Amino acid sequence: MILRQGRLAAAEWEIPVLAGGGNRRGNGNDSLPDSIYNGMSSAANACRQKFIGVSENGGVLHVEMIHKKRKEKKEKKTEAKPRSASAVMRRRSAVCMTILVVCGAAVAGKLLKVSVVDNQKYETLANNYHFGTMTLRANRGAIYDANGTALAWSATVYNVYIDPKQYQDEMEAIEKANAKKEETAAKNNEEAANLVDVDQLKQSITTFLVETLGIDRAELEESYTKSGRYYVLKTQVEKDVADEITTYFDKLKLSFIGEEATTRRYYPQNELAAAVIGFTNGDGDGQYGLEYQYNDYLSGVDGRIISAQSANGEEMPYRYSTTYDAEDGASLYLTLDSTLQYYLEKSMSEMVEKFEVNDRATGIIMNPKTGAIYAMATCPSFDLNNPSEIYDPVVAAQLKELPESEYQDAYLEAREKQWRNKSISEINPPGSTIKIVTSASAFEENLIDLNSDTFFCSGYLQVQDAKIGCSLRSGHGSQTFTQALTNSCNPAFMEIGLRLGVQKFSYYLQGFGLTEKTGIDLPGEVSSVVVPEDKMTQVDLASGAYGQTNETTALELITAYSAAINGGYVVEPYVVDHVIDSSGNTVLQNTRTVKRQIVSEETSQTMREQLEAVVSSNPSHNAYIQGYRIGGKSGTAEIRATRDIEDDYVASYCCFAPADDPELIMLIQADYPNPEIGYYGSKVVTPYAQEIMEEILPYMGFYPEYTDEEAKEMNVSVPLLQDATLDTAKSTLEQLGLTYEVVGSGSSVVSQSPTTGTSVVKGGKVLLYTEQNATPDLVSVPNLVGMTASQANETMAYYGLNYALVGASASSEGALVKSQSVPEGTQIQRGSSVTLTLSAGEATD
Repeated sequence: MILRQGRLAAAEWEIPVLAGGGNRRGNGNDSLPDSIYNGMSSAANACRQKFIGVSENGGVLHVEMIHKKRKEKKEKKTEAKPRSASAVMRRRSAVCMTILVVCGAAVAGKLLKVSVVDNQKYETLANNYHFGTMTLRANRGAIYDANGTALAWSATVYNVYIDPKQYQDEMEAIEKANAKKEETAAKNNEEAANLVDVDQLKQSITTFLVETLGIDRAELEESYTKSGRYYVLKTQVEKDVADEITTYFDKLKLSFIGEEATTRRYYPQNELAAAVIGFTNGDGDGQYGLEYQYNDYLSGVDGRIISAQSANGEEMPYRYSTTYDAEDGASLYLTLDSTLQYYLEKSMSEMVEKFEVNDRATGIIMNPKTGAIYAMATCPSFDLNNPSEIYDPVVAAQLKELPESEYQDAYLEAREKQWRNKSISEINPPGSTIKIVTSASAFEENLIDLNSDTFFCSGYLQVQDAKIGCSLRSGHGSQTFTQALTNSCNPAFMEIGLRLGVQKFSYYLQGFGLTEKTGIDLPGEVSSVVVPEDKMTQVDLASGAYGQTNETTALELITAYSAAINGGYVVEPYVVDHVIDSSGNTVLQNTRTVKRQIVSEETSQTMREQLEAVVSSNPSHNAYIQGYRIGGKSGTAEIRATRDIEDDYVASYCCFAPADDPELIMLIQADYPNPEIGYYGSKVVTPYAQEIMEEILPYMGFYPEYTDEEAKEMNVSVPLLQDATLDTAKSTLEQLGLTYEVVGSGSSVVSQSPTTGTSVVKGGKVLLYTEQNATPDLVSVPNLVGMTASQANETMAYYGLNYALVGASASSEGALVKSQSVPEGTQIQRGSSVTLTLSAGEATD
């Protein structure tokens, strides 16, 4: 081998090529025998050279090599050094362990997430798979009035449903049974018997369900083809109907129709106190009124039956189930009295109809000392069993006249309006009833002297740039405070308001609760709108003092009125007296809540006396009732340009009894009566307030105590005389101060006129008929309007008729007949009685 040294980085050798065969490496001309190729590689490694090339020239091989770099040398050493089996195993073990640790950590993390983080989710999924559940519906609590009369209660009804898959399977099974019968009959050369006409069966079933449930035929037939297992056909089905359906399908031995028990809310009193009670929605949750306010108490807690399921999902025997009983809802016992509520709503309905009240009326009867609500009405009302029906016939008729494009919006607005409790959700100027607050505030501040103060009324009062008029345009002249209150003189109360000043007037408005919600336990109460102290002008002060400018709810007004007469205490009104759970435990008890005392007992006593004087001195314009001490005040608020007429009015009347120690107070408001018929509170509302008081005072245990003057003028109730002997009947009438006329020759009374219970004045004449089939005489009722009491007495005696007097005392100066209960010209039986209303002057508020 010939070696030629090159540069330090390389070396070159010349090697003679020896003859010989053998295997060769390389390609083409550069291929070498294996022996030489291997030799060159070994020589290069020994010399720390890198074998990089070879060429042949004249039988001599030229080999080129270069020095290896240090890094390449290390890599070469590593590659060249043989590794032991244990090192390889260790490396493989390390890799495997790393993979196992990573996988283990992932599994542990997943287990942690499933068992801890998402525990509830997966527990529910597992339970759903292993356990079946059935909900036990809790019965909703009832609502009772103060006497235990049911106002709302729940009863079991049923949802009727179809299993479409079962229907399809059962119809198919019938068809297969028919086919099998036909096949068997054909083999025996017989005619198949007892075949079922499937089409006819389907039609019979469809007709039965349509007629029984009152559902749409097309919808029912469509349900047959559905793919599910449950489709409700009719909800809220009564038990007798559900039983009829069960019996029908049991006879057919078909099971694709099912029933599930649920509850339905019933309101046995229909429209009575509807806006207070409220109603529930389709899911059984309270929507309005007490049903909404006390929903958490009433709804209860549903129970469950949890039963184990087998692998195929079938329910296992009863011993593998657990029952969690439902907890029925609690029941409400109200302060409302159904009888008082009925009297209130009855009279209000008559008022709304007679005076064509456009924007509904509201009335409240409550205990002024405690705030307990005895009755609360919105008129017209609505039927709680069908709340979506427009109950007001006038509104319903107006809706029918609307084009289809306008009907839906108008209907929804009317429906929402009839559901609102007007007593707490709408505000109006209070009118003259606010004069009680103005008066009490001034007395508390010692700004009125009953002995020396006078108030002059010229028909108006100039306040800054405003000329504000009185209801009596000619003016009342000089008046005492009591006269000013009785006359409801606006200038007098503007003067009182100006004496108070803005700061004091605002203070008492707030103190009487007229700037805040009352806090009653009913939803939907709104706040009043009162001019704030820092923005109140002298004109605002003057007009606010007699009932304009500011706006309040009816409940705020009666609560403030109560504070003026109950000793000065502002109380929080409430409707629910107590709540009793399904176990009989009292879970809530409402009692008297006093917010503050705004005036003294002395001031309150003065107001009671003054308001009683208003009623007794002007009975024809107030709720005067013989034998009772009643205080009260009417009001008329003017609402400008609310509709297509120049002015609208809110007529109101508030009264209380007994006047010396009030146990009840009543406020009635009528929004927008027809002004052509009447709009003053004393004309629109007062007669009906009087009628209600006459009915509720005896019911509540208050009985008349007559003064000597009242005893002389009081009406007498005609007793039952039929079947009595003639002598007994005469004696009875004489004891009552009544006269008599006997018709016939019998010895006992067969019939009488007037009838039992009719009111007549003392000295009235009762006709006693003593023979069967006696023909009574008929007379035509005369016109008595405008007559004095004595003139009316002479006229009625001439016609052989009786009469009763209400309103002003017959001895009152200027008292004239304002109205009569039976119209002129009406033919009535001789001896019958006509009620005459006396008035001592024109109605002004």
